[in-house]
Amino acid sequence: MTKAQPAKPLLNRLLAALPADVYQRLLTDLEFVFLPLGEAIYGPGQALKHLYFPTTAIISLLYTAEDGTSAEIGIVGNDGVLGTAVFMGGDSVPNRAVVQSAGGAFRMKADTLQSEFQKTGAFQRLLLRYTQSLIAQISQTAVCNRLHSVEHQLCRWLLLSHDRLPTNELIMTQNLIADMLGVRREAVSHQASRLQDAGLIDYHRGHITILNRAGLEARVCECYGVVRRETERLMAPSLEETLFRKNGNVPGLFINWGFLLYRFAEPFCGDGEVFDSLFQFLV
Repeated sequence: MTKAQPAKPLLNRLLAALPADVYQRLLTDLEFVFLPLGEAIYGPGQALKHLYFPTTAIISLLYTAEDGTSAEIGIVGNDGVLGTAVFMGGDSVPNRAVVQSAGGAFRMKADTLQSEFQKTGAFQRLLLRYTQSLIAQISQTAVCNRLHSVEHQLCRWLLLSHDRLPTNELIMTQNLIADMLGVRREAVSHQASRLQDAGLIDYHRGHITILNRAGLEARVCECYGVVRRETERLMAPSLEETLFRKNGNVPGLFINWGFLLYRFAEPFCGDGEVFDSLFQFLV
């Protein structure tokens, strides 16, 4: 599963929201892995040995019924971490985690994260906020799958996936999308054709390109907006804690300029090692 790639942990928004000192302390415990499409990260009841912070990969949380049918209950991308059960007090979960979009991630050993979580502080608060946002996503997915049309579900799924990818292109077959949504392939094919005819997407041999995001947002149900607003509400305080730090007992806040520069410039720079060295100098 490991594949040589430039190290860019800060492409994961949760890691990017950490205070500079916490990020530096955790950096040596992060291991880059490449996650190929369709790979199972864990299955029902399996003990979680690692947590994954995706950068360019998207991981789908799937529940499979006894008759073999499955449905997606949530997704994890560069917005968060896979393996919340580790720090929430459980060692396993009843669902599967499967790579929905191939890409990179940084993983950390479960016992290492548990030890860091017990220290409380910024990392613990950040993980708990993210967990609440994931719970909101899972809850809203259940509502959407029960009450809304396949078109609404497909638009929601496309937008949530697009939010977590660095490009406008998704590599995904209609069969896989049908499994994710828990509907028939024919229903996905019909709705994908309608979106393509409307000029919103281009679909060709398993490649989906988002052509008109605003058009998808106009068609999607309220579920997408609920999830996005809740995520922004919960994670925005973490950004404030990262960019502004208390200066001892002095009232007021000052800007952590070194981390601010790193956070916003690093994704656009090709040499991760050079920029990591610059970051260490600045902070």
